[in-house]
Amino acid sequence: MDGNVLFAFLLTLLAGLATGLGSFIAFFARSNQYRFLALGLGLSAGVMIYISFVEILPEAEESLTLAWGDNIGPWAALIAFVLGIIITAAIDQLVPHAENPHEIRPEEDLEILKEGAQEEPRGDKDKEGLMRTGLFTAGAIAVHNFPEGIATFVAAMVDPALGVSIAIAIAIHNIPEGVSVSVPIFFATGNRKKAFFYSFLSGMAEPAGALLAYFILMPILSDAVMGVLFAAIAGIMVYISFDELLPMAREYGAGHTVITGLIIGMTVMGISLLLL
Repeated sequence: MDGNVLFAFLLTLLAGLATGLGSFIAFFARSNQYRFLALGLGLSAGVMIYISFVEILPEAEESLTLAWGDNIGPWAALIAFVLGIIITAAIDQLVPHAENPHEIRPEEDLEILKEGAQEEPRGDKDKEGLMRTGLFTAGAIAVHNFPEGIATFVAAMVDPALGVSIAIAIAIHNIPEGVSVSVPIFFATGNRKKAFFYSFLSGMAEPAGALLAYFILMPILSDAVMGVLFAAIAGIMVYISFDELLPMAREYGAGHTVITGLIIGMTVMGISLLLL
């Protein structure tokens, strides 16, 4: 593999490792530190929204226009963009509310997580049921991370600077996922090390998505394939921003924290695109 491929894999791996970082934060962060996380989530959403509409979607339309002409290309880009949103929304709908890693965990759950194992399982579920719930949650977050790994890898292969921007945004987005997945895994096992391990393992779906992209998508990469992928990636990132990042940031933050992060993210992304 040449240096560009290795660089793309490295970016995807680092984005996936952020899930484990979120688990670590869940164990040790004080409650007032979650407001800083809200700022980061707003910033990540700003980066994703700006880069999707200003950079990725126009590139997709340009590639599809080169492949299929002025009449079909723009329509194909729009269809692929909407399909990216629909696919991501469908994945969310398939995951039950209680196990969805994008649902906010109550602060008392996070406090229990930091204090240590409980004496008794919560609610009426038995230990086996809790373990099944925890494993399901780890699988759910892995499913969510898989297409993100494809997006990061493909973007980094086509444009390394764009890949870095997407990897940073997705890494910030993965931190609260790690926080969320640690809670049910901990409730299932009563073991913080296991909660961290499963959270870390679920994040490895990102480089797994990169491997799939490398072995299946790269050999057939063309203007048409790249255009469809980029438009779908833009749809995925827009959905993640509006359905996951901004609501989650609002839960963790207060006042104008979220909109401040959003504006900072858009501004930084705009400046970096102009400089690069």
